[in-house]
Amino acid sequence: MKKRNQIKWCPGCGNFSILTQIYSILPLLGIPKEKIVFVSGIGCSSRLPYYLDTFGLHGTHGRAPAIATGIKLANPDLSVWIITGDGDALSIGGNHLIHLLRRNFNVNILLINNQVFGLTKGQFSHTSSRILEKPFNPLLLALGAGATFIARSFDSNYNHLKKMLLKCHEHIGTSFLEIYQTCLIFNKKFDKKTLYLHNNKPLFFVKKRIQYITDNIFKPQIKTFSDNANNFWIHDDKNFNKAFILSQFSFENYENLPLIFGILYKNNRPT
Repeated sequence: MKKRNQIKWCPGCGNFSILTQIYSILPLLGIPKEKIVFVSGIGCSSRLPYYLDTFGLHGTHGRAPAIATGIKLANPDLSVWIITGDGDALSIGGNHLIHLLRRNFNVNILLINNQVFGLTKGQFSHTSSRILEKPFNPLLLALGAGATFIARSFDSNYNHLKKMLLKCHEHIGTSFLEIYQTCLIFNKKFDKKTLYLHNNKPLFFVKKRIQYITDNIFKPQIKTFSDNANNFWIHDDKNFNKAFILSQFSFENYENLPLIFGILYKNNRPT
């Protein structure tokens, strides 16, 4: 086992919060640290295995899913976690990512998305919004690849992030958690409205719950809440069609709708 190294991220980086929540859940898993492995690729987020007192492997660019697949096949009893970023996972690692999701190995993918190549000093990434090219939508990509657990959280919502990490561990199959992360140097703002998903609950959002979304999934609309309103969109995390539409909120044809956080979709199929 290795000693924890000095942390080398920029002061105030959102990765500190993500690391702290990982610290907080590991004792709750009931797994000896010798049975836990963190695998990463290349990028700011991919330094994270250095800072945990578990086994870890800092791999090559985009290859963390392939390495993690080999580890899990060789020793299925290990709890395997993949730490990757939007550049690492969705550029050179895109092919490895989609096939890991398709195969449904029992591993956990944490895709830390700051919408920029931070380590190489601020180039546009495949999820950057301020470019002419259409950005990748990681949740929609995961749905299309057949992922069995898809969720999103945010580095600064500590309680929610901790809850989503635990839900990843509980899922049997490949769990995919996109974590929005603030890069204070190159990409400071996520200026979208937010909506937190709660299974079997209406899609309320903004302060005091004054708005809701109607239940026509192909033409979702924001409406002012009223006491006699009865056509709420009720979230069902096992409904693929609703997940397909929700994954596109704040993208393309649904830019006026809030960015969603929480468990988007989950189902059970053999690993």
